This record gives sequence, structure tokens and C-alpha cells, in this order.
Amino acid sequence: MNFLAHIYLSNDDDEITIGNFIADGIRGKRYQKYPLGIQKGILLHRQIDTFTDAHPTVRLSTKRLHKNYSHYSGVIVDILYDHFLAKNWNHYSKIPLEDYIENFYNLMTTNFEILPARTQKMMPHMIAGNWLKSYAEIEGIQKVLDGMNRRTSYKSGMHTATAELRKFYTEFETEFTSFFKELTTFSEQILQDLHVQFNHEH
Repeated sequence: MNFLAHIYLSNDDDEITIGNFIADGIRGKRYQKYPLGIQKGILLHRQIDTFTDAHPTVRLSTKRLHKNYSHYSGVIVDILYDHFLAKNWNHYSKIPLEDYIENFYNLMTTNFEILPARTQKMMPHMIAGNWLKSYAEIEGIQKVLDGMNRRTSYKSGMHTATAELRKFYTEFETEFTSFFKELTTFSEQILQDLHVQFNHEH
């Protein structure tokens, strides 16, 4: 899953949100140097990724892209799924998307010192371009894919994937909705397990 989904699945807990958001930059056991709440967020993020990558519904979505984008298909689906989360946000949260995102940006700014270097480097661009809000529109997804394509030195061709998004919009949306329901339940269970595990260990 991409940024917005990871933030949402942190259950409005600040430390878990930070951990879940920065997790891609934390390798192996290096997560153990962070406060316990952030550790839980990092471990939650890893579980979400494992669950997502192996899920048959997500595989249906990636299969549709595989011919044109090969091993980049999974990355593209993560981004497309964030589009459907942002677009249908009021089905998932009582807090309006703009307010929710602003609270998240404030959380990151307040805790800037604890963020890994790569996240610190990214945050000003994310806030200036309001990436999370832009996901709700296909134009915003186009910008994200353009950026990802640049980062792969134009090898991935990811910038053309909005064509598939438009063509198979209903299929992708149906797959997202069904999968995200399962992922939300899974994440809540993992968080409960982590709370029990950490209480036991500490």
C-alpha cells in the first residue's frame, strides 16, 4: 500500500503513524532504536506489505498491468489503491480528507527530528505539492507516476499507467474496496497483537 493507506491504518495513533510512514527507510532490526510506539508502527507497516503482496485480490489488479509494467505493477497498484482511498475517503473516515492530511503534515513537522534522513528530505516536497490530497484526482496520480518513472530513469514506463486506470476503473475500484475491507480488519488485529507482545516484553 502507498502513503495514505499506511497512515490511515495506523488508527489515529501518532507514534504508530510516524512508524508506519517512515518504515520503508528502516532496515532489519534498526527499528529497535525508536520509541516503542514508533516500533509498533514500523512492524505494522511490514505486516501490511506482506499481507498486501500475497493477497489474491491485489494479484488480480497487478496481473492487469503485468504485460506493460512487469515488476513495477505492484508499485503502480499501491498508488492506484491510494487514489480510491482518497476519492472515497468519506466512506472510511468522519474527518474530512483536507483536515486529516493537515493533521498528518503537522505531526511530521512537529516530529521532524526523529524522521530518517530520506523522509526529512521528502517531507517539504510532499507538503508543498500536497501529494496526499492530489491522490483523489487522476491528474494527481499522473504526477506521482511521472515522478516514479523519473526515479527509475524512465525505464519503468509507469507514467502511462493512468491509461489502464481509466480503462479498467471499475475493476480496480471494486478490487480495492473488497481488499481494503480485509486489510483494515487484518491491521486492527496486528495492532492488538503488537500491543500484547510489547506489553509482555516491556
